[in-house]
Amino acid sequence: MSTDPRYQIDVSIVSRHLPEQSRPEQDRYAFAYTVTLVNNGAVTAQLLSRHWIITDGNAKVQEVRGAGVVGEQPTLAPGESHTYTSGCLLATPVGSMQGSFQMRAEDGHDFDAPIRAFRLAVPGALH
Repeated sequence: MSTDPRYQIDVSIVSRHLPEQSRPEQDRYAFAYTVTLVNNGAVTAQLLSRHWIITDGNAKVQEVRGAGVVGEQPTLAPGESHTYTSGCLLATPVGSMQGSFQMRAEDGHDFDAPIRAFRLAVPGALH
């Protein structure tokens, strides 16, 4: 993680349950999440890869690493944003995701954009 304010990518996420793709009787709960990255730094940066840590309600952890996001490696100039939607399957009605995006600034500096933990939950599953 970079503490240099020139390299600041802020990440916000909105998640939702997808009942039409879920099969609770088969322990299959589908969720979509929409991610918005905003370059609040001073240097243009490209998203190279992602690292997700996905935890279900049974504390089972799955790590996912890969190039880009949904087949893209967007480049963001200062002030620009990029939004995409992806999905996740869990074996429980509640879980969480967190992780980071690996970025490269146009000056060659590599840094991480952290993704704070966010909840995946079937409506009504949490009291």
